[in-house]
Amino acid sequence: MDHLPPVPDARARLELGAIKGLLQAQRRRIRSYTRDHRPDLEAAPDAPCPAPVASPSVSPTGQQVLDALPVPALLLTPVLGDDGEIVDALCASHNAAAVAYVSERLPESALSRWWGTASLYARFPSLRRTPVAGMINRAYRERASQGPEAVEWVAGDAPGPVRLVAEVRVSPCGDQLLLDWQPGNLHRMATAAQRLVRTCWAEWNLGDDGVEPSLGFRQLLGLADDAPLPTLSDVADAVTADSLPGFYQMLYDVILRKRTADCTLRMPRIDRITRLTAEPVRIAPGSLVWGVRAVLTDVTAEQRRRESARRAEREVLHQRRQARTIREVAEALREAVLPHFHDELAAYGLQATAVYRPDAREAGVGGDWYKARKLPDDRLLIALGDARGHGLSAVTLMAKLRYALAGLAYTEQPVEQLAYWLNETACADGIESTATAVIASYHPERQLLRWVCAGHPCPALVRDGRATSLPFPDGGPGLPLGVLPGTCYTAAETSLRIGDIVLMYSDGLTERRDSDPDLDTRRFLEAAESALRSSDPGTDREGLHAYAENLVARLDGPHRADDATLLALRRVEPPGGARRH
Repeated sequence: MDHLPPVPDARARLELGAIKGLLQAQRRRIRSYTRDHRPDLEAAPDAPCPAPVASPSVSPTGQQVLDALPVPALLLTPVLGDDGEIVDALCASHNAAAVAYVSERLPESALSRWWGTASLYARFPSLRRTPVAGMINRAYRERASQGPEAVEWVAGDAPGPVRLVAEVRVSPCGDQLLLDWQPGNLHRMATAAQRLVRTCWAEWNLGDDGVEPSLGFRQLLGLADDAPLPTLSDVADAVTADSLPGFYQMLYDVILRKRTADCTLRMPRIDRITRLTAEPVRIAPGSLVWGVRAVLTDVTAEQRRRESARRAEREVLHQRRQARTIREVAEALREAVLPHFHDELAAYGLQATAVYRPDAREAGVGGDWYKARKLPDDRLLIALGDARGHGLSAVTLMAKLRYALAGLAYTEQPVEQLAYWLNETACADGIESTATAVIASYHPERQLLRWVCAGHPCPALVRDGRATSLPFPDGGPGLPLGVLPGTCYTAAETSLRIGDIVLMYSDGLTERRDSDPDLDTRRFLEAAESALRSSDPGTDREGLHAYAENLVARLDGPHRADDATLLALRRVEPPGGARRH
């Protein structure tokens, strides 16, 4: 058997040597056993021979010999034409096996045509188009047996034709011809079965390295039809180094432990993986193992599917761990940078609360952010934005814009200037750093909210049980941050009354697939009113938060494809009727 050059790996050489040593040791045991248990006749060649059986007085008839054949058979008398070639064959006789076969395979209406002297081709016209006609001619002319050869033909007319398949042999028998057949095509069926399930079998004789293989043995091992049959030692030479330990263990279990075992062999020359399951073959019960009988199955496709599945599983686990890590980092970052409102704004006549829902299909967090804090000039900065993307990159951009805005706000410049500077910051960070935002300042002494919109949904005002969108500044909303340098923004002003609630939200709360933005806005306003009717927001911050949770629950659902944030602000009477310093 063709095999690879000697394996340079020292451990592989040891494994290969162990396999061959095991096989050689068993051969010595078999030879020793043969010497110790040699038959008496061989040990004493001068022993008298048993008396011969008396010759029969009557020889069997030709029909008796025919009936003794275990396979269906017909005795044919050739019919020669003027040119000396066989033009037909008469069925002179048949045996019991033929009768049984025909009775089983053909309908009763066709059986009468079988018995008596008749033309073979009259019985089976389709036989003329099979190899049988040529086999009959060659057997008669060459006086040599022909076949076996696979033949298919049709017999019978009613209730329908019957397809017959057999391995046919034609042999000269005096002046006649003997046609016999093995029902079915065992050779073809065995070959097809082995091919379909990619399986073959073999038996190795450990005493002389003889091999008794099945039909598909060479094909499964990738050998030519005329290649020498491989010994177990040859098989060891042909497999990869990582297959040798398993191959040795299998042989050890079969030969020495006398039990069934299996192993997997990789054969690099033909790029194939074979599963070998073997059992011991003994001379007699309880004696030593004389041979190894094995079934070999090509499991290349199965193993590669499993390996591919394992790779995919490892990749999925890696991606899950990576996503979990990113989610944990992003959540920690978000937790660190986003405020948790208590009552710190009450001194300025405001209550604030926020509700956030992450996108569960991504890393669990997104780019939504919000901010509410006191500025040195006694104004309050209030903002809500949505940074582009998801996961850690979005949270990073969110934190960058949020901290940039906090720093810029200390310049005491109006919100339109803050939006201009924040846009320049985003533009300088690259084309991926885009975001939308609403940036507002609240002037407590005037109860005035001044705000700009950078590509973001317009805030809503809930007053006297009605929800309406705040009117956009002159010229409409501005471009999102980070799109175009030098963009100017215009502010709008809204005076707030006691009890007014301003709602700022990200588009993830309202957007639907292929939806209309105007329809999204109407849906939000209707939900804001219905949530107000179903839950009393009270006058404290806890009541405001319960209202915000109710509103988000009405809009949230499996349709959501982004994270969603709602920031609710309510004007209240400051303690003592005036803002504390």
